[in-house]
Amino acid sequence: MTRGAWPDSFGFRHTPGLESPRVIRRLVLLVALAVLVSGCGVRNSTPFSPTATAGCLRTHGFTSVTTGPDPGKVGFIAAFADDGGLRATSPDRNVLTVAFAADAQSSSTSSLEDAFRSHAPKSLRPHMGDIMSVNRNAVIVWTISPSSTDSDTVNRCLRS
Repeated sequence: MTRGAWPDSFGFRHTPGLESPRVIRRLVLLVALAVLVSGCGVRNSTPFSPTATAGCLRTHGFTSVTTGPDPGKVGFIAAFADDGGLRATSPDRNVLTVAFAADAQSSSTSSLEDAFRSHAPKSLRPHMGDIMSVNRNAVIVWTISPSSTDSDTVNRCLRS
């Protein structure tokens, strides 16, 4: 047996000092930090909205930002999405369309993705994986593959 440690009734060895309040506080703090870092409890499922997102895009240099249910402003599919749509032009002049489903359920966003795929020009259909993405309830479609800066900006600007 090592000096300073003693076995308990289950055969585990105890080291003096591990029961101190300071050690316990540190362990609790480490566990809480691990939970925060892993993202537990931080997830948000509140649906994004076009009007809240539009303001952020404008402040990041997007132009011609329009929202609403008007197909002439946001496109046919986005106009008929449950929570409306948004259309904007990035600083790189890439046109963005976002259709907002009612919630983040895969069936809601999948139907919007299917609609974009089926109404895309034949020449564009093989590239839909490059120009279309989903973030919670937002289906994001670009005219051409977006730059990583534009894509990151849009994902950071999605607001509830």
